[in-house]
Amino acid sequence: MKQLLALFLILASALAFAQEDIQLVKAKVLDDADDTAMQGVHVINLTQVVGTITDADGNFEIPAKVQDTLYFSFIGFKAIKVRVTNDLIKFTGTKIRLTELAYALEEVVLQPYQLTGYLDIDSKNVPINTSYRYRIAGLSKGYEAGNYNPGAVSRVLSSIFNPADFLHNLFGKKPKQMRKLRKMKEDDEIRNLLASKFDRETLRELLQVDRVDIDEILRNCNYSDSFIRTANDLQILDAINDCYEEYRVLNRN
Repeated sequence: MKQLLALFLILASALAFAQEDIQLVKAKVLDDADDTAMQGVHVINLTQVVGTITDADGNFEIPAKVQDTLYFSFIGFKAIKVRVTNDLIKFTGTKIRLTELAYALEEVVLQPYQLTGYLDIDSKNVPINTSYRYRIAGLSKGYEAGNYNPGAVSRVLSSIFNPADFLHNLFGKKPKQMRKLRKMKEDDEIRNLLASKFDRETLRELLQVDRVDIDEILRNCNYSDSFIRTANDLQILDAINDCYEEYRVLNRN
């Protein structure tokens, strides 16, 4: 009994000490080109999975501790990561500078369809990309299986009942990433950021996976290529989370 009490006190002290380490980082984000304050920059603590945005004066504050990683993102500017150091926590007035991306417009060549001018004929010549979703009794969501073919339903079932081939190998060995996934869904600032992005960059940084891994997860969950190409990062986040949670329910049962 005494040993259990001592262990409890040690764990409680360690938890309290860890919580005390987390403090508010206060800094300012500037445009590196002209030193103007940048409003609306998304700032995410990748370690603690919390987010915020800069105010009209470019200022922000976010919970963090030493060695955490802050991720700065703004449309049209190069995203950067900053390691939290003692001086960043202890001293206010730190300035973070973002650099604008240079976009070069390339020539776009349109390949027109060979149209005859007759609607009945031309409508038959335009290719149609049809994707189908299948629903399984007992589950709240449907599953995309791409173009219809006799093996589509089989792929849906095999993906749900045996997603361990990829999902478990990826996330089962990375429990921290799964905890981050759940925390990301609960943070409004992170969700707002992901809803406006389509490049998967923030998702890759938060989950510590490659772009190809994200695409492979969605394909194993039978989401179509058109969804993978066009969905915003928040839709991708929800799709990955829903697929994994449903797999856990089925696997447990």
